[in-house]
Amino acid sequence: MAGRELISSGSEFEKKIGYSRAVADGRWVFVSGTTGFDYATMTISSDVVEQTDQCFRNIAAALEKAGSSLADVVRVHYLLTRREDFEPIWPVLQKYFGDVRPACTVMVTGLVDEKMLIEIEVTALKPEA
Repeated sequence: MAGRELISSGSEFEKKIGYSRAVADGRWVFVSGTTGFDYATMTISSDVVEQTDQCFRNIAAALEKAGSSLADVVRVHYLLTRREDFEPIWPVLQKYFGDVRPACTVMVTGLVDEKMLIEIEVTALKPEA
């Protein structure tokens, strides 16, 4: 099995805080809580549906760098700042995970930046070579 690989999104916060967007170790890929920031522009929509879609694009990019994909996700944690935002994002969740159907936990909590309405963390298991 391959060794530990640190995956970066290029966000300045990874070095400042001391974390990786994802860590791949063998077949496992652990993706940090990922928000709806567009890392290229460091902007974030005020709409939870758009933020959720951007979260998945950010996660997919990290998984791809690790040789994995959203289809390999076995566990997902959704952290929402407002309970009422959960149902509106269902179509986005269905879009990305409708066929994958990973184990799932949804939590309502505060996030570090008030602009962040959702954060998503996933664990993937790459198929055997």
